[in-house]
Amino acid sequence: MTLALAPTDRPYLPRGVRLVTDRVRGGIVLLAPEKAVALDAVGEAILSRVDGQTSLAALVDQLVEAYDAPREQIEQDVQAFLQGLRARMFLMVAP
Repeated sequence: MTLALAPTDRPYLPRGVRLVTDRVRGGIVLLAPEKAVALDAVGEAILSRVDGQTSLAALVDQLVEAYDAPREQIEQDVQAFLQGLRARMFLMVAP
């Protein structure tokens, strides 16, 4: 299985994985069973748009519009970030 996402893939957080506000540290955390991953602003911007309905291409479009950055750079960053989460089973993909 390749970890790369196709433009039409719709990423989502699997059961038991969710975004929560960490009141102690004052940030957003990706919470999974017995694991917590602190997110930076980029990770939060990406995962806040992951809903299982939005395609990777649409997610990248939203980020390009929000941050006025080169599409190629955003696409590479999003792909690398989501592939890393997918490798650790923090992210699933619906075709």
